Amino acid sequence: MAAPLRRVFSLRNITFTHRFVGGKRQLILSEHGNLSSLSRTLFSGQQQQQNKNITGLAKNIARPVHKIQLPQLRPYHLSSACSGKILPFNLSDIGEGIKEVVVKEWYVSEGDVVAQFDNICEVQSDKASVTITSRYDGIIKKLHHDVDGIALVGKALVDIDVGGENDEPELVKEDIILASTDEQQIIIEESSRPSSLGKSLATPAVRRMAKEYNLDLTLINGTGKDGRVNKEDILKYLEEPSIPDTSAICAEQLMSAEIFSDGGLKPSPPPVVIQMPVGEDRVVPIRGFRKAMVKAMEASLKIPHFGYCDELDLTALVNLRKDIKSIFEQRGIKLTYMPFFLKAASMAMVQYPDINALVDETCENITLKASHHIGVAMDTPMGLVVPKVRDVQNKSVYQIAQDLVQLSTAGLKSQLKQEDLTGGTFTLSNIGSIGGTYAKPVIVTPEVTIGAFGKIQALPRFDGEGNVVKAHIMQVSWSADHRVLDGATVCRFSNLFKMYLENPSCMITDMR
Repeated sequence: MAAPLRRVFSLRNITFTHRFVGGKRQLILSEHGNLSSLSRTLFSGQQQQQNKNITGLAKNIARPVHKIQLPQLRPYHLSSACSGKILPFNLSDIGEGIKEVVVKEWYVSEGDVVAQFDNICEVQSDKASVTITSRYDGIIKKLHHDVDGIALVGKALVDIDVGGENDEPELVKEDIILASTDEQQIIIEESSRPSSLGKSLATPAVRRMAKEYNLDLTLINGTGKDGRVNKEDILKYLEEPSIPDTSAICAEQLMSAEIFSDGGLKPSPPPVVIQMPVGEDRVVPIRGFRKAMVKAMEASLKIPHFGYCDELDLTALVNLRKDIKSIFEQRGIKLTYMPFFLKAASMAMVQYPDINALVDETCENITLKASHHIGVAMDTPMGLVVPKVRDVQNKSVYQIAQDLVQLSTAGLKSQLKQEDLTGGTFTLSNIGSIGGTYAKPVIVTPEVTIGAFGKIQALPRFDGEGNVVKAHIMQVSWSADHRVLDGATVCRFSNLFKMYLENPSCMITDMR
């Protein structure tokens, strides 16, 4: 169904309007009265032959609606006098004292029509990724930054023509439709995008992805708005099996083969393998979360670290996890050991509140935090991030596992919010999920303690009766701010943490 007509402007007794039909934009030139006079007004200065063609078309006005190709007509376009008001769309303050961000992906390109609250781009600060939405209706006129470029708060991201309905791009493919109506019209139909020029609609991120796979976007069927090619379309195209042209291959083989004296064919020798040259060095700017890590580690250098390590026998916890793992899977949650580690640490911090504390920059005051917002170090495509599981002291192991799955999924998709990455009081790192046994974790200011876990190993150990048994052993490494925490406090906290994990029944007994 055709969209309603929109009036663009009038010239003498001629009205310019447009509408969208089937994903295509139609520019309509209308007047009341004689169509031949329209040809003199609109096409003055053109060749006499063209005027005759247009005048001849006027005689067919009473015929049924049909399309007639105009020979030798140059593309028609509106003058710049029709352009709307162009406004710069500035990057607003996203809080936390952030002054600059990195543009990770554009969701629009120049010439796209946007409405309010449409996604413009995704930017990444040193704390979180944020999706920027449009506050105007109009047409994108200019992108001020490339992907991975630096955008400053308060400066322009894009220019938007807020009078976008008044600005029609150049018409490159023209069909004139004559209709017998009360108001005689000439309708010039064009594609709403420059597909007639052999181009496909796609965001810069999709074009970059197509370039990486050496794909021609014009060969991919776009399922997005107005035929836009999405990332899913590229992935679907890559999954489709390609059928080689065997006839061309056979012909090439025959042409390159040698003929024996008896008329038989001798296959050509195998091609020579050419060694590819070694790649060149690249300079990669430190941005986003890596830049945040630089700042955090520079601040951590001012802290005198106290290290403490211990060995935990998790055999009972391993058996408990096996018993309840199926229950969690029925609820759609993959149970790891991390929820037990977070809960045991929280229960131990109830007895030793100095561990769950923050210290000011001058180290004159220490704040004992009532809530346990425990950060969990995660390895993501963006680098190291530390999202927070909030209020661990009030949550069950199942609720903690839910939060960890949610944060892990968001981290892998680069969709962590700013509130997920701020406000921590204590940090844990499970380096053992990748490998290794011991670590030397670095404190994240203004926190005062951090712990790191090694991998769980099946090792021989002596039981209470002196027998050698199989035990599941894990190493834990603690780092504490020695300005405000003494070694005895860290040791007692670690012992209580160890007791809870080595004896899960005791943890269940004390759990609130």
